[in-house]
Amino acid sequence: MVDSLTAEFDSFVRHRSPSLLRAAYLLTGDQHLAEDLVQSALARTHRSWRQLHDSGNAEAYTRKVMYHLQVAWWRRRKVAEVLPGELPERRARGGDHAGTSALKLSLRAALLQLSDKQRAVLVLRFFEDRTEAETADVLGVTVGTVKSQTNKALARLRAIAPELSDLHAANGVAR
Repeated sequence: MVDSLTAEFDSFVRHRSPSLLRAAYLLTGDQHLAEDLVQSALARTHRSWRQLHDSGNAEAYTRKVMYHLQVAWWRRRKVAEVLPGELPERRARGGDHAGTSALKLSLRAALLQLSDKQRAVLVLRFFEDRTEAETADVLGVTVGTVKSQTNKALARLRAIAPELSDLHAANGVAR
């Protein structure tokens, strides 16, 4: 049973780490901090793996731990350290790589200009496709806070990166 659980956890880590790392990068804005965040979340997931294995909610649990750790780090952090990093790429399926790259760079630069909390709300709402209530629950804030932070973050994005307006319209984000 122990060998089976270990093998299943190893498989989970191999298959879900790229997706977790992308979300963590969007939250932290830094490749190294994202890797630390994912590693910390996976360590906690490993400690609870026996119960998670039975429930089948391992990825949801890991993501929630990741968001809670990030919020805790924001509250403790006094001096922000900024290191250059690269967003982990999804495998390309053809198409306009130059346009996609330019869009990614614009989005990355714009997200880094938002506050940590605004960035987290946008990642949860639009990257993770969570409801306002789910986002509030994950971040430990009220739905009203999620709504106001989303509104402020989108307004700031429109101001600092007008080239992303097509992206907003394409994803059904209200202007």
